[in-house]
Amino acid sequence: MVRIESIIPKTHADLCGIKENDILISINGKEINDVLDYRFYLAEEHIDLKVKRNEEEFNFLINKDCYDDIGLEFETPLMDKKHRCENKCIFCFIDQLPKGLRESLYFKDDDSRLSFLHGNYITLTNLEKRDIERIIEMHISPVNVSVHTTNPDLRCKMMHNKKAGTVLEYLDMLANGGIDICAQIVLCRGINDGKELVRTLNDLARLYPRLSSVAIVPSGLTKYREGLYPLKPFDKASAKEVVKLVERLNSTYARKLGKNIFFCSDEFYLLAEKKMHKEAYYEGYSQLDNGVGMITSFEEEAHYFLKTLSNEEKSIKRSISIATGTASYPFICRLLKKIQKKCKGLDCRVYEIINDFFGHTVTVSGLITGVDLINQLAGNNLGDELHISRSMLRAEGDLFLCGTSLEELERELNVKVISDEQDGASFVASLLGIKEV
Repeated sequence: MVRIESIIPKTHADLCGIKENDILISINGKEINDVLDYRFYLAEEHIDLKVKRNEEEFNFLINKDCYDDIGLEFETPLMDKKHRCENKCIFCFIDQLPKGLRESLYFKDDDSRLSFLHGNYITLTNLEKRDIERIIEMHISPVNVSVHTTNPDLRCKMMHNKKAGTVLEYLDMLANGGIDICAQIVLCRGINDGKELVRTLNDLARLYPRLSSVAIVPSGLTKYREGLYPLKPFDKASAKEVVKLVERLNSTYARKLGKNIFFCSDEFYLLAEKKMHKEAYYEGYSQLDNGVGMITSFEEEAHYFLKTLSNEEKSIKRSISIATGTASYPFICRLLKKIQKKCKGLDCRVYEIINDFFGHTVTVSGLITGVDLINQLAGNNLGDELHISRSMLRAEGDLFLCGTSLEELERELNVKVISDEQDGASFVASLLGIKEV
């Protein structure tokens, strides 16, 4: 049962007399506990809603198109609290955050509903078999799973959870139930790489065709690891070994399956100083949110957009700057040269931002803070605009991880700051100050 917070005017719910603060009990006799129940049982043309109002129960009959909403709004999008992570993973990034940041940053979610709604990855450790059965019944697909290893004992060790090994059986249950699985492996040097990684990838390949893809990403290590499990960052040599191993296994399975299913994140290629693959390799960029193929996608979009520019747009004169992370700095510099070759009037400087806030082992742009931008860019020639990646800011687009606001950054650096979306076409358009068509 969930409380109805408000009713959208002139919707089915409003017209039939449902009121705010009513308690939704069931739809067509099915108990409603969260957003998955609600969305699944609402997908009917004829629905019978039972609600409680002042200890009295009422039924409301609604006829609608199958997938129409009816206008109910609840306190939270999930209709209850987020499910908290029950693990204590040796690589957990949240455990490596300094004190004093926004409270929301310290919350560890591990919620299957968020996997369905927003693509979050889950570990399966806080689920029971009945939860897996509900996922199968509702055909919630795909499910994004943080696997890390298929060695039960090692998974328990890495996640500090006695259930971490036994719940691996849920992968087979999901696959046999027709649910697609998108997998992620956070790789820890000397822990779940090498032979353990081979085992994991072979085990996961058995789930094909329900296994859609696997992303292998390096563990992110900050300087705030005192008292935590000792982990070593990947370097050029170890990153090369990972890429070599994954590509070898991927080629073997690609010959059998007719497609690529194992992908190292771009960060491994940057560490190994190896060229990125062409667009076709990434099979439609199914793991883009894991940083797999992001640079290739970005570059392809930028090149295509450059071809569409008019002579007038190519001749636009602007003086601007870009701030980016250590990992992407060489790529942004190379791309900018190609842009400036076509757009002669673009005067642009690229600044590499070293992550002093989290530590120099953190190199991605998305973890750059306002504090580091201010400290490292103050006094530099930033032109009329400073361009940063939208990924540096929270979802609302106003705050950095350190709590610095966009307005504070502009005030401290005395420059207009533009946060660019993470696609190549928008990036080029933004640098040139034109609207993307």
